[in-house]
Order: sequence, then structure tokens, then C-alpha cells
Amino acid sequence: MRSLLPAALLLPLILAACGQQEVKAPADYALSGTIGGDWGASPRLRLALVGTGVPVAVTNDSGIAQNVVSTGVNMWQYGFDLPGIPGVAGVYQVVAFDDANNDARLTLGETVARNRLWLIFSPAAGTFGPLDLPESWPGGGELLPQMTVSRGWNVYDRSVALGDGNPRSVGKITNYDISR
Repeated sequence: MRSLLPAALLLPLILAACGQQEVKAPADYALSGTIGGDWGASPRLRLALVGTGVPVAVTNDSGIAQNVVSTGVNMWQYGFDLPGIPGVAGVYQVVAFDDANNDARLTLGETVARNRLWLIFSPAAGTFGPLDLPESWPGGGELLPQMTVSRGWNVYDRSVALGDGNPRSVGKITNYDISR
């Protein structure tokens, strides 16, 4: 009986480790916003972190914890967990896509939408860029100008001139809205 006791105590821990990740409300994730627009009938909307790092490290990761919730016709709220430290300095975006083949991966040919906000990760404060993105990346070839960033995640709004507050250092990112 004594030899079964340690196994019996470990069983709940083993089962808990095998369980699914907790699904949170969209606003409880590190990055949140809305997805809008016409995605067709019954889309399977997912999100992916895409980008490029320095030195060359292309990211297309849709396996990050996320939650997409319909809030009406052609409107969804979502939450997405940004990695704590992506490993390299880089320029990223969270994109929405219709996972047409239901493989939980952003695949060439699937409908994609993004916005004009770039997520810049820097392991140290200082000057970042300039940077050309690979042509194969959605929206690739665009030049990111040289800018001053803080350590960690920064948001650069491409629709606003560089300067005070652009880019800005962020912890939690809200209103990262994406539309088709």
C-alpha cells in the first residue's frame, strides 16, 4: 500500500499538467482588440505573431494562447498572449487569418488582415533599425525607419510620424484592432 501512495499523489499533478490552457476573456490577455470586416460565411478566425528578428529569424506563430469571440455580424473581440521575450530584437505584427484548412497555422493562401501598428521588441533601450522585411512576409519589403525604443515591447504606429510617444513602450496592449 505504501508504494501506491506516492503514485496516487502524483496522478492529479500529472493530469493537471496534461490539461488545456485556461481560456481567458479577451481583455485578460497581454494584447487585445477587435477584428472586423467581411470574412465570408463561418470563418475560423485565428491570430498569429508574424515578423522578423535581428539576426534573421522569421516568426509565424499561431500556437500562442488566444481567444476570439463573436460579438455580432462581422465583428469579434480577441485576446492574444505575447511571448515574454521573443529571443531576438525584431519587428512583429499580430495578424488575423481565416484558418480555412483548420490546421491552426497561418498558411499561404489563407485570408489575412493586419493593421498599421508594429510591435517592436528590443532586449535593451536604444536605437533600432532601419530594417527591411522579407518579401515573403505579408506586407514585406517595407522599410522600418531608425527609431529610439525602450527595453521590451514597443508599439510603432505607422500612420503617425516618428517622435515623442511613437514608438511607445507598452506592457499591456489594448485596441490593437484589425479589419478587412
